[in-house]
Amino acid sequence: MTSPAHPLPHSALPTGQPLAGLVVAVTSADQGYGRPISSALARAGSSVVLIGGNAETLAAASSGLEALGGTAIPIKADVGVPLDWLSAQNRILEIFGALHGIVHLADKRASSDFTMLSENEWMDLFNCNVKSSVGIAQIVRRRLPGTWLTIIGPHLDEQGLHAWPQRGAIRALVEQAHLEDLRLNLVLPARASSGDETLDQPLADTVLTLALPSMAHLRGNVMDVPLPPVPRLRVSDSPYGLTL
Repeated sequence: MTSPAHPLPHSALPTGQPLAGLVVAVTSADQGYGRPISSALARAGSSVVLIGGNAETLAAASSGLEALGGTAIPIKADVGVPLDWLSAQNRILEIFGALHGIVHLADKRASSDFTMLSENEWMDLFNCNVKSSVGIAQIVRRRLPGTWLTIIGPHLDEQGLHAWPQRGAIRALVEQAHLEDLRLNLVLPARASSGDETLDQPLADTVLTLALPSMAHLRGNVMDVPLPPVPRLRVSDSPYGLTL
């Protein structure tokens, strides 16, 4: 049964750097939820590997974390392609000698509603969200069975019929991962990323909670993460124009 996440409040998270010494990879780290999650992991002391498809934005994100005192490296890879993920994983092991955890953003959204969704767009969604999750889990089980995997699944505000089989497939993967002795958890954000780290902080806190060494016993969980609504600009009836 899916349950709302109750991570430790940001003020109640362990002080200092509770993830010091850990190496954590974040996919799609240069966009959406990848940014606040990478930032939170770096502040907590982990070395963060930023993985994505755009070398320039990855490098900029990595430089930003380094400027704040974190340790971060960018790696360009398409994690929907198993050989790309394997290559990235091998590179991480060459640099750090370990990979303790992975945060995988399997939350690509459709640009069409269900009735207009083309076969190509559906296959792209499937590859980015479902195939990539299975592929990463398989390679981790084969080569790094002690590494944990937290998956950020399709947002709960995406209600198109196509979103349900994706969530269902990823959920089944996570709930049955114990059969392969894998530490997998699934986090479902209430909405898409706002671009405001403060508004998206509850999701980052949930990821940090799951990453804590003291939480190593948590696996097979599917958690909904409520998030504050994003303020919207509207046209006011007053002569002052746009207001929040």
